[in-house]
Amino acid sequence: MCGRYAASRRPEDLAGLFDVALVDPGEPLPADWNVAPTKEVYAVLERPVKERGPEPVRQLRKLRWGLVPSWAKSPEGGARMINARAETVHEKPSYRRPFAARRCLLPADGYYEWVTGDAERAEEEKGKRKRPRKQPYFVTPVDGSVMALAGLYEFWRDTTLPDDHPSAWWATCTVVTTEAEVTPLPGRAEADEGPRTLADIHPRMPLALPPDRWDAWLDPARREPEAIRPLLAPPPAGTFRAYPVSTGVSNVRNNGPELVAELPSPEEVTLF
Repeated sequence: MCGRYAASRRPEDLAGLFDVALVDPGEPLPADWNVAPTKEVYAVLERPVKERGPEPVRQLRKLRWGLVPSWAKSPEGGARMINARAETVHEKPSYRRPFAARRCLLPADGYYEWVTGDAERAEEEKGKRKRPRKQPYFVTPVDGSVMALAGLYEFWRDTTLPDDHPSAWWATCTVVTTEAEVTPLPGRAEADEGPRTLADIHPRMPLALPPDRWDAWLDPARREPEAIRPLLAPPPAGTFRAYPVSTGVSNVRNNGPELVAELPSPEEVTLF
């Protein structure tokens, strides 16, 4: 799954990386090292702009993370719809329409995932701790490049507000996820302790699309599921690395570059 990620790149840098023609004119989002559901995030998408005619324009827009279907009676369920499974995204009622027409890329430095350590798990099995403290790992491209998460976006109209109200329309998004890699992570094949693969950390991972798929994924003219689903293939094995980071990231109030600093080993955990 993807429940937290880091996004520190400036909008002008993202515009260059993704060949964006129009950047959200509002106040820029600050670097966010602990992006959590319901926060505003940057998304790259293509759709027409009224002032520019009918042709789609590649844009960098702000969306709220947690998709609210256009037919929802209220936006309250958005926080639960942060992920869409690649295997079923084309058929689920909440995602079927945006999958066909409203796809986006969510730029990230990497994402966080939590794993229960072997020692903690052993204690849990003994019944000594029902809710073990988990060790967070940061997963990021080996080459330091941007991670372009496959996403979907949707618009929801709050009918209790007038048309000219700034909150009348909600623009929301979700992250597409896939099965986690089972091939050894770079440098982890012979590791004596800790996860050797992304699947050892969590069975799911966000789908990060390589640059050669960006144009096709963003193309709103590509609407048939049969033409879109091949784009959901996982990236090549060995693209990412994973390392332990401070448990401080587990608190959404913490936010800073220290959260992605690599630890030499997982943190010591006090069992009780």
